[in-house]
Amino acid sequence: MSALLSGAIAFALGCYAVASVLVVIRLIRGPRAQDRVFALDLLYFHAMLVMMVLGIRHQSDTYFEAALLIALFSFVSSSAMAKFILRGEVIE
Repeated sequence: MSALLSGAIAFALGCYAVASVLVVIRLIRGPRAQDRVFALDLLYFHAMLVMMVLGIRHQSDTYFEAALLIALFSFVSSSAMAKFILRGEVIE
């Protein structure tokens, strides 16, 4: 792996770490439930991106499969939380 790619991966992981810390602050301090749902969705998104960057770094397909699972869980949980906020119940 080239030095440029290693540096770019380290920079990307650092940026995702800083962004995740800011999102956790929004998750804790969010004034509304919608802010908290959006923050949790962003945390899922950051986790997916970190898994993809780690997959590039380690040259392994397993990380990409894990990123796909995280994306699927993110969609299902965000949909369930949005439905709960709108209607007060998840299963009708």
